[in-house]
This record gives sequence, structure tokens and C-alpha cells, in this order.
Amino acid sequence: MSFLMVLFSTGLFACNQEVEKATGQALNRKAPEISEKEWINSHPLTLTQLRGKVVAIEFWEYTCINCLRTLPHVKAWHGKYASQGLMVIGVHTPEFESSKKRANVEKTVRELQIKYPVVLDNDYVIWNAYGNNWWPRIFLIDREGVIRYDHIGEGAYGKTEAKIRELLQEAVPEKLSVLPDSAQN
Repeated sequence: MSFLMVLFSTGLFACNQEVEKATGQALNRKAPEISEKEWINSHPLTLTQLRGKVVAIEFWEYTCINCLRTLPHVKAWHGKYASQGLMVIGVHTPEFESSKKRANVEKTVRELQIKYPVVLDNDYVIWNAYGNNWWPRIFLIDREGVIRYDHIGEGAYGKTEAKIRELLQEAVPEKLSVLPDSAQN
């Protein structure tokens, strides 16, 4: 039994080290442009067009349970902070062949009541540009287009929201007093 515990914990340690290394490498570099052409809930957007806003890039997949658990938080941030300068962009990168079908993604976006823009990344162009390997993953990009926050997986919702608020304060300091209260997560 203890051999299995050691084996299991060693695997988790290695995985945690990989995640830590990945998030550290992404920070404080210019965010790669979003280059795909198919969008849901929006015309095509670029980070260059969004300069001056805080952008949350969320890599997700509609069949991923971890993504579905994260979704209520992402939707809440969009609802709370879009009018304050936050732009949430869902990057739907499919894990399965059926997840590549636009009609399936559109149906899911409608059913889940996702109101923010979703770009279809069927060929993993955006995924690869960001050096991503996980669903879900959230990158926060500041008003200058620099990645300032990177979170892999579920959780850290309070920390992520605090960083959103911090970046919004930097982007539009006069709006800080009207930002909604932070959720306690």
C-alpha cells in the first residue's frame, strides 16, 4: 500500500512541478495574437483591437468537466466587469472530433448561456501560440497586451478575480470605486 502512495504522490509532485513551470514561463511576455477566423457571439477580434482593455483568455472545451465547473465563475466575471473594461474571450479548443463541429459548439454556447465571444481553435493555432497543454486555463492580459496572470485548472477563483480587479484598476483607475465587490471564493 505505501508503495502505491509513494508512486501516486510522486506523480502528483511531478505534475505540480510541470504546471508551476508552465505558468511561470507565460508571465510578463507579450500575449500572442488571436488568429482564428470563426467566432461565436462576436465578429473576429484581435488583441491589438482590444489594447487598453483587460482581456481574459479562457481555454476550454465543452465536453471537459473541469471547464464546465469553471464556467460559472468566468460568466460571473464577464457579467460583473465587462462594463468596467474586462473582455472575456473563450478559446474553444476541441479534444474530440465531434467538438470541432461549429454547430455543436454554438448549441452548447447557447445552452450554457455564454454571452462573451468564443473563438473556434480547431487547429490548435491559438493553443500552440500560448504554449498551452491544459483545459481549462485562464490567462489575464493587461491593457498593454502583456500576460500578467496564468491559472491552470479549476480553483483559485478568488485569486483570479482579485487579479482582474487589480488589472482593471491599472487600466482605468477612476473606475475602481464603481467596481462591484469581489466575490469570496
